[in-house]
Amino acid sequence: HVGTHQHQRGGIGAGQISPSAPLRTLFLDETGLNVCWLSRRPPRCWFDEIVKKSKVEYHAGGSSQNSVKIAQWMIQEPHKVATFFGCIGTDHFGEILKQKAAEAHVNAHYYEQSQEPTGTCAACITGDNRSLVANLAAANCYNKEKHLDVDRNWSLVEKARVYYIAGFFLTVSPESIFKVAKHASDNNKIFGLNISAPFISQFFKEPLMKVMPYVDIIFGNETEAATFAKEQGFETEDIAEIARRVQSLPKVNKNRQRIVVFTQGREDTVATVGDKVKMFPVLDIDQNDIVDTNGAGDAFVGGFLSELVQEKPLQECIRAGHYAANVIIRRVGCTFPEKPDFH
Repeated sequence: HVGTHQHQRGGIGAGQISPSAPLRTLFLDETGLNVCWLSRRPPRCWFDEIVKKSKVEYHAGGSSQNSVKIAQWMIQEPHKVATFFGCIGTDHFGEILKQKAAEAHVNAHYYEQSQEPTGTCAACITGDNRSLVANLAAANCYNKEKHLDVDRNWSLVEKARVYYIAGFFLTVSPESIFKVAKHASDNNKIFGLNISAPFISQFFKEPLMKVMPYVDIIFGNETEAATFAKEQGFETEDIAEIARRVQSLPKVNKNRQRIVVFTQGREDTVATVGDKVKMFPVLDIDQNDIVDTNGAGDAFVGGFLSELVQEKPLQECIRAGHYAANVIIRRVGCTFPEKPDFH
């Protein structure tokens, strides 16, 4: 959960360790790593080779965990106001992930199992180019009955006031998402969900639309918004109109009007404010200062949530989101300086 002591926030998602390394082009050519690989089983030797041949930095990753980390960084103190649930293996990378989460002052409670190794995503950097190799492994093994339903863990969920889960988790444990979303709705708390990727709207439409009536804040980028609209038969490509239509989808808790927030890279962010749709310009940045745009969406959500849990108005939440994304894209990986310079 992210927030102050009174306003905690819970996040569930795929915990991954993200090694990033500058690599020789030759290695990329040898392995075919000049593309993005997403697999339950990429060759283990690739990771070993990357670690052996390069100076590697490790970061706690996974989309939801990135957002939780950023929110905690933006809030600064008190520490551990952000709690994260995810799944790791009982291995070396799992220990690194726990250490990195602790360094980020995130209150991480992992479901630890020995069937699969800790999920890894290697970011291989050559000049301005970047290749990603993800081995989801343990990130796919989250078990609701063995973790979320356990009293000591569910009590942490009950203490939270704001919840956020990335849509990627719909591929892992939709029943966990539904349980948290329904709890939020029944208790007039805030539940946020990210569409996360076009394939979620395409191939995980049923669990996505099952949870949608419980979603108070929906996040996405312009591509994800367009794909969602196409899959739902909205028959429009206008992002503002899509936001309006998403807002008006059925909702269980009528006490909270759904907020829809769509980022568009360097273009204005589109958000519903009451019954209107408004545009919020992003911060200017010299293209030469952009190092790595991966994690920009996660950072936006983290910044947004850091203000939301302090009950700030929507425009302040969006301003914080823009600030956090602007910081992250100047650096490699979803990393940040020691302190924010936001207010």
